[in-house]
Amino acid sequence: MLQIGLSHTSETVVNDSNTARTYGSGGLDVFATPAMIGLMENAAMTAVENDLPEGSSTVGAHISTSHVKPSKLGATVKATAVLEEIEGRKLTFRVSACDDDGLIGEGTHVRYIVDIQKFMSKIK
Repeated sequence: MLQIGLSHTSETVVNDSNTARTYGSGGLDVFATPAMIGLMENAAMTAVENDLPEGSSTVGAHISTSHVKPSKLGATVKATAVLEEIEGRKLTFRVSACDDDGLIGEGTHVRYIVDIQKFMSKIK
């Protein structure tokens, strides 16, 4: 059952596949902002996935986040999502990301609960 406070932490190591240079979002070999956002989304999705109705999933709809500090190659980055609000199918999370030296980003993320078959039938 979905309830306020559900949380999850997802983790990755900064490597050649998730740098700003590789993503094309910058020219440096540091953790890419899109990679940080993806890790935050993964944490939110995972936080609630075991408590959804059968045949349901969540999809990301909005994220508002800062990325305040670079993370170097080899750093471990952890993103945590905490479910803060439930409004029908709308789920709002507080998200944050830290590396070995502390906070690198934080914000809010909105996901919606969808029926998988119905959602996928709309894709042409």
